[in-house]
Parts: sequence; C-alpha cells; structure tokens
Amino acid sequence: MKERYNQEVEISLREINADTVRAVCNLSETLTSEQRNMVADNAVSIAQAYFCNQAWFRAIYADQELIGFVMLHMGGDDIEEDYKGVYLWRFMLAGPHQGKGYGKQVIELLKGHLRNQGFHELMTSYTDPGPAVFYQKLGFVPTGKIYDDEIESLLKF
Repeated sequence: MKERYNQEVEISLREINADTVRAVCNLSETLTSEQRNMVADNAVSIAQAYFCNQAWFRAIYADQELIGFVMLHMGGDDIEEDYKGVYLWRFMLAGPHQGKGYGKQVIELLKGHLRNQGFHELMTSYTDPGPAVFYQKLGFVPTGKIYDDEIESLLKF
C-alpha cells in the first residue's frame, strides 16, 4: 500500500519480515521517555499481534527508509469484544520523522485500505494531552467514553 502526497516522499505500509523485524523494534528507542510511556514498544506490539487473530500490522516507510509502525485491531474477539469495527491499536513514528506530515499520510493510506474492505470508520484512544491535537487535526472526534484511562475517539470517512 503506497501514497505519494508530494514529489519528494512516498509513504508506504509494508509487511514486517525476518529481515526487518529488529529494525522495526529498534524504532521505539527513538521516542522520548514521555512518548514511550504512551505507546507500547514495537516488540511488545508485534508479540501481541501474533497472539491476536484480529491484528493487522505494518512497518511504515518514507521512500525506502523505515520510519514507523502501525497496528490495527479488526473486529471483536477476546481483546476488543465490545467493538466490532476497526481500532487503531498502535501507531508510532520514529522521533526524527515526527512533524513532517507523515502521520497524516499514514492515516489516509489506512482509510483507503479500510474503505476497500467496506469499513467507514476508525476508532482509537489516547492519553490526554498526549497526541490529542494530532488526532483531532486528522478528524478524530472524542466519543465521550474513556477506554483504559484513555480518551476514545472516532474518525468517520
């Protein structure tokens, strides 16, 4: 899955394999200590994904450079029994790549991917203040519910 928003950088979501898993895990070390308290390390996320039939995860690339990790939860099972839609479970961009508009591009890619599967909304949750402004700029709207001490937000598309 790819998207080119400008002539300089192509953002793509790629499967993680034996050759790339260590580099994806090491991206967590580029986050500030505050950010690391808000999102699980990529190694933990990948391990959780292997024990959840509903997990979908990818490495994020800017051209050929690895810059992040994203993981969705697709429908209800033992982890997310109450929500049958798609949940943005984990999302991180390496510290040096934040603030460049890549996050918005990733969400646009995800929206296209999900539309192709018949989905028209994406749920997430976050700590406050944390990434609240980021998600709200992308169109996520707080639902008024709290999920595991995080603000639940919904993006309709």
